[in-house]
Amino acid sequence: MLSVAEAVARITGDVHALEVERVPLLDAPGRVLAADAVATYTLPACDNSAMDGYAVRGSELEGASEATPREFRVVETVAAGQFPTRAIVAGEATRIMTGAPLPLGADTVVRVEDTDAGTVVVRAVKERDARKNVRPRGEDFRDGDVVLRAGEPLGPAQVGVLASLGYADVPVHRAPRVAILGSGDELVDLDQFDLVRSGQKIVASNSYTLNALVRSAGGIPVPIGNAADTPESMRALFERAIAAKPDLIVSSAGISVGEFDYVRDVLGALGAELKFWKVRMRPGAPLGFGAVAGVPWIGLPGNPVSVMVTFELFVRPAIRRQLGHTRLHRRPVPVTLEEPVQIGARLTHFLRAIVTAQPSGALTARLTGPQGSGILTSMARANALLVVPEDAPQHAAGDRLSALLLTPDAQLAESFAL
Repeated sequence: MLSVAEAVARITGDVHALEVERVPLLDAPGRVLAADAVATYTLPACDNSAMDGYAVRGSELEGASEATPREFRVVETVAAGQFPTRAIVAGEATRIMTGAPLPLGADTVVRVEDTDAGTVVVRAVKERDARKNVRPRGEDFRDGDVVLRAGEPLGPAQVGVLASLGYADVPVHRAPRVAILGSGDELVDLDQFDLVRSGQKIVASNSYTLNALVRSAGGIPVPIGNAADTPESMRALFERAIAAKPDLIVSSAGISVGEFDYVRDVLGALGAELKFWKVRMRPGAPLGFGAVAGVPWIGLPGNPVSVMVTFELFVRPAIRRQLGHTRLHRRPVPVTLEEPVQIGARLTHFLRAIVTAQPSGALTARLTGPQGSGILTSMARANALLVVPEDAPQHAAGDRLSALLLTPDAQLAESFAL
């Protein structure tokens, strides 16, 4: 039985970034740049003003004060998008707006609030801006610079940079299509919820959960359906998944040792290569990995919490690898326990927890409550997985452990404070 780290390494070592496609720039957020983005011009193209004010020689501003103002003759006004028509000489100033090119001879922009805002003659009453408030040519990037490297995740800032570089479309790794399938005679979709209300069936919640998880990881979910508890139904479902030509197949349930757990036999009959079948963890010890018809397959347990935990640890990194990411895993953070924690089996446990940022900046953690792997509402309450190592089963309040934060807003505060 593999450790969690060994299983993660096996999976992420066997999947690779998908081929490159070009997408419109506005569709690029969330994708990964597949080639270096190189500048073909210089930005800014010339020295320009960082303030609304007056372009002057800095040496002439020194010593300016309310008692000893410096006077300059205003020779012209230059707005952003315009260009100065002349250089300035001693005793002259150009009235200038933010972003406008600096006239020759100037090395300073006096902000307008440090002047009397004159339009013919201007009086500067502070010297704090001497040789300041100028954006030098090429401050952002220069012709030939590699501005963004291949492998860079594309967020709003990167999209803005690519627009500045002239990219109307962007080379990115293709988003993986992830086939999602499950099994169980007890499962129905939401259109049969009356059977759920009457206690005859249960909702196939794993299908909905996995669809959302795949989307949140950057993949494209391809729902295949749920098989009945027969080998024939299970095989038909896997064949349907293969026919959909996905980049990854994720199944839930059917991989344990129960009488109706047929996934292993069905995959064997389909000629699949099975690489491992169990991991030293809880929840989620039954976990399969291999390839069927050349497509990577990850088999998750059937319990709802186990599905979510194993997805976070094993499927999400695989999808990120296929997207071209180099940072695949959630970073553990140190937390201090608010309450005692004890595990039974000597397995690495991933417990649902609520991590709170204290005023000191330290993070504390408490469990969401009962940790049964069928209590899906506990995952809705959790913002982290508390990691309890297999070789340290007991911990007191105040002890330190690690946690995996599950959401980007896990440390958001209710009010603003610095």
